[in-house]
Amino acid sequence: MSDPSRVFLHIGLPKTGTTYLQEALWLNRDRLAERGLYLPGARRQHLLASLELREDPGLANRPRHVEHPWTHLTDLVRTRLRKKGGDALISHEFFASATPAQVERAREAFPDAELHVVLTARPTVDLFTSRWQEWVKNGNHLPIDSYPPEPKGVSAWGWASFDLGDVLERWGSVLDHERIHVVPLTKGAGPRALWDTFLDVCGQGSDGLESQEQPANTSLGLVEVEVLRRTNAELRGFTSPTDRGRWIRGHLGERTLVHEGAERYRPSAEKLAELRRREERTLGLLAGGGFDLRGDLDLLRSADISARRHPSDATDAELLPVAVGAVAALLTDLRAAAERAGDVPVLDAKPSRWRRRRE
Repeated sequence: MSDPSRVFLHIGLPKTGTTYLQEALWLNRDRLAERGLYLPGARRQHLLASLELREDPGLANRPRHVEHPWTHLTDLVRTRLRKKGGDALISHEFFASATPAQVERAREAFPDAELHVVLTARPTVDLFTSRWQEWVKNGNHLPIDSYPPEPKGVSAWGWASFDLGDVLERWGSVLDHERIHVVPLTKGAGPRALWDTFLDVCGQGSDGLESQEQPANTSLGLVEVEVLRRTNAELRGFTSPTDRGRWIRGHLGERTLVHEGAERYRPSAEKLAELRRREERTLGLLAGGGFDLRGDLDLLRSADISARRHPSDATDAELLPVAVGAVAALLTDLRAAAERAGDVPVLDAKPSRWRRRRE
């Protein structure tokens, strides 16, 4: 009797090379299918499927081709495995915050296959600072020590989305621990090492697959992220996913403000202490919980970052040139866009909200 098919659900964590892996997977989708690893649907459907499984109300605001994207993807997987066998893979980092009941629903979707979970991971403190920055890039403006805004919960931005120990406990309450695979990032090794380990978990090798280029560094430094955070507090009407992704995150955050050599930062001593408590709990779970750890446990231990500055340490003298540079860059982009369109934007003669506030 042949081994049962496996369905790999890559659930994050966010900011752990997930975008790189997803781009590499979709670049090699046809080759992987020939080798027995099937990626169902289209890439965006995996995001939408994660929202439906988690009963996220944000799904209602997302354009989609099918009413129930999770159901659609799981139907595709079951049909493929029934006809051709092999394995399947679904990947999006928003799956991580699912409740135990939602995890059970995911398992029940594949009654004739083994459900395996893959978690890419990094040290808690580094992940937290990156996660707060990503939250700011998505239009939010609370200071770093106020993140996440809710102490509990299962939103795509809360603790449940990136506290590895919490994720392991929820998913591990439903699934066998040996089917939960944790892949730590190896600092300095580059994304190819992550790709090789990820494929190995899924029963694949990288020989003959196209390699994805090293992603550009889009991290903001202390001063730049503080400029963006304060800008977000003044924005009105930038509420849709397109507003946040294209304009705030993409155009302002990752095109205008990003630069090489950005200064890294830290949260407060109190927040650091909380993060280290969470990390120690995670390390304890991985050391004795029966999970499949694909790397050294110390790769998930945070370094001392107490010498870094806090974002609130940024002075007006530091913020001003960055803000002025951003205004100049955005005005240049606005003029170029108008010239390409063969039009000059008509400006409202009424004073802006910002000008009225100053007056």
